[in-house]
Amino acid sequence: MTPRRTAAIALLATAVAGCSSATTTEKKLPPVNPRAASLAEGFGTLDRLVEAARKEGALTLVGVPREWVDYGAIMDRFSGEYGVRVTVVEPGASSQREIDVAKAAPAGQAPDVFDLGMDVAIANAQRFAPYKVAAWQDIPDTVKDLKGHWYAGYGGYMSIGYDPRKVPAPKSFADLLKPGYAVALPGDPLRTAAAFNGVMAASLQGGRPEARRGLEFFGKLKQGGGFRLPSQANTLVDWDYVNAAKAAETAGDDKPAWKVVIPSGAVLASYYVQAINKKAPHPAAARLWQEFLYTDEVQNMFLKGFARPARMEALEMKGTLDRKAAARLPAVPGAPVVLSVPQTDEAKTFLKENWAKTMK
Repeated sequence: MTPRRTAAIALLATAVAGCSSATTTEKKLPPVNPRAASLAEGFGTLDRLVEAARKEGALTLVGVPREWVDYGAIMDRFSGEYGVRVTVVEPGASSQREIDVAKAAPAGQAPDVFDLGMDVAIANAQRFAPYKVAAWQDIPDTVKDLKGHWYAGYGGYMSIGYDPRKVPAPKSFADLLKPGYAVALPGDPLRTAAAFNGVMAASLQGGRPEARRGLEFFGKLKQGGGFRLPSQANTLVDWDYVNAAKAAETAGDDKPAWKVVIPSGAVLASYYVQAINKKAPHPAAARLWQEFLYTDEVQNMFLKGFARPARMEALEMKGTLDRKAAARLPAVPGAPVVLSVPQTDEAKTFLKENWAKTMK
């Protein structure tokens, strides 16, 4: 056999082996299952998930206003990238209202995914389809259901926003009891999650929350005339993504009208979590949306909207964190506290019984 013929046979054998390998790899891909619990299990590749979502052609969200933490830009980016139409029902719905909307929706019209407070997500975990995104390991265990029913997408820290033209920079909640501070909460703590968490942040002592201390603090403010409606206040206790966004509006002024700090000794964190409706009308689009939200690009989009992405530490370690956006957020002076469900339930019960009579 000539050397040339030997080489030709070898080349043909290599090509056949390559085809055989490709065929074997293709055969290993699972059948497409739009309701699977992971990308690998249900689709094998992202391209197959994208194809399935495009066939569905639509995605229904609930309780996410376009102006909230850059969600408008995120929705537009998703639709532009994948050709899937995004519809939002009741953009201003609370977390519990999102669940109620899903319960009442006619067949085929329910929301596909939820954006919820952690306490509501935990209480309704049986309504969610387990799904672990490709970036699952980057989400801290403390803010996700280990079976994949829900997991943090973004969040923030309770903060103090203030008008530096009217009051000096506070370092702690105790400073707000000094003359000159007119302090507001963003609503009624019995009805508004941000206001409730403001009370609980003020209650922290040595990393431990106690609703009684928070109530006593705001009771003192009330008695001293320092507790006001937001329209009358020069100081607002609210999430840092709210106060930081307000501060950014005046960042270019010679005398900015708003600044924000996270008070020392009272670092309270909370996250909004993502979950897929077990009865999602567009199950593939729902899973593609989840994968999309946890990409580096979209996690940084949350950051541009002043929220702290769930994968923030992982992005920083990889060197993909948008440092310019991160620099607009206030420094965190200590280890954060995340309220447990029993702590939250106990505190809500206590405030329901005592807030109104103390603050009247």
